[in-house]
Amino acid sequence: MASVQTPLHPAGLDPQASSRIQAGIARVGLWLRDHQAAIRRVQWTIIVAYVALLIAPLLAPMPTRLSHIWSNAVLFAQFVFWGIWWPFVLVSMVLVGRSWCGLFCPEGALAEAASRHGLGRAIPHWIKWRGWPFVAFASTTIYGQMVSVYQYPKPVIVVLGGSTLAAMVVGFLCGHDKRVWCRYLCPVNGVFALLSKLAPLHYAVDNEAWHAWRHRPGKPPPFVNCAPLVPIRTMQGASACHMCGRCAGFKQAVALEIRSPSHEIVHVAGGEPKPWETFLIVFGLMGLAAGAFQWASSPLYVTVRQKLAEWLVEHGGITLIEPRLPWWILTNYPDQNDMMTPLDGALMIGYLLGIACLTTTAVGAALALSTRALGPFRIARFHHLAQCLIPMAGCGLFLGLSMTTVTLLRSEG
Repeated sequence: MASVQTPLHPAGLDPQASSRIQAGIARVGLWLRDHQAAIRRVQWTIIVAYVALLIAPLLAPMPTRLSHIWSNAVLFAQFVFWGIWWPFVLVSMVLVGRSWCGLFCPEGALAEAASRHGLGRAIPHWIKWRGWPFVAFASTTIYGQMVSVYQYPKPVIVVLGGSTLAAMVVGFLCGHDKRVWCRYLCPVNGVFALLSKLAPLHYAVDNEAWHAWRHRPGKPPPFVNCAPLVPIRTMQGASACHMCGRCAGFKQAVALEIRSPSHEIVHVAGGEPKPWETFLIVFGLMGLAAGAFQWASSPLYVTVRQKLAEWLVEHGGITLIEPRLPWWILTNYPDQNDMMTPLDGALMIGYLLGIACLTTTAVGAALALSTRALGPFRIARFHHLAQCLIPMAGCGLFLGLSMTTVTLLRSEG
């Protein structure tokens, strides 16, 4: 099957061998299409494990210094969620696109199931606002730091469980058999969409084959339920596609193909300026997320906190340095000697936003200079150049998250 996009010919292989590889990859897509029932069974198995990992730590005692990953449910869930799942799902986006979303994600599967039996209402215009991926990611990042989501099971219920519940509610209300939450509101939708642009696998659409296809009389017209609401005929990249395989072979024009990892950024991303993606890359991933990984150990944060605390004591502001807020607003676990005061919370948020603003200013200035160096300044070129920062932003996010993996493994000796 010919493709409108230039396929990748692996180094050292002649075109015939490359064609055989492409044909084999296309068969993988067709296999996924033909085994959707098995995929749904896998999804429900993951859902059961997901719910167990959310609930079991709430019923288990908090870990002590003698606890291990294999002997304490809290540590085990931490390791699975934040040591394995989150960082390596990000890696999977770069390797196989959003296959996690389409084949394994429990939240997406539950959202689609709720939509299948829901009210089927039209999607409100406010849900389609393009800024939601950035706002959702930034809000979740900040709130997760406020409640120490990586360390305690109750915040995990609020962040992950709350997101899953919201996905099901949105699915029940909007669309029919769709993943409205995943398409517009999921907190990691924007991050996954960016990283999947680097994936060497994607579903390519052959426009010539699409238009040349003719319906055979006497047979039902072909139908594909694209749950994430991707316009298949005009699909050019992998950022919105969930790689579920349902559209493989549709009208003999859609096939899973291998491509250059740089193809989408070079040839597709510049077609339409996307300011919100630029803001997510620079402010969200390179600034806010980076600050979230290092604020607690920052000498600047510690020094400013100490100075402000002393000033508040001298001026009768003792209330701001007492841990009065509940755990679902700010970390408050006296039994673990881990508490955040209103001063801590305000400084932490200010630190994250400050780091994000400084990063945005520096990187934005560099992008602007680079854009001008290539000719007259054009905003479309500015946003296109920002897409080149996706690998750096993704690596920073993975390394930051892998700190949790290393910390948990180091404690095991």
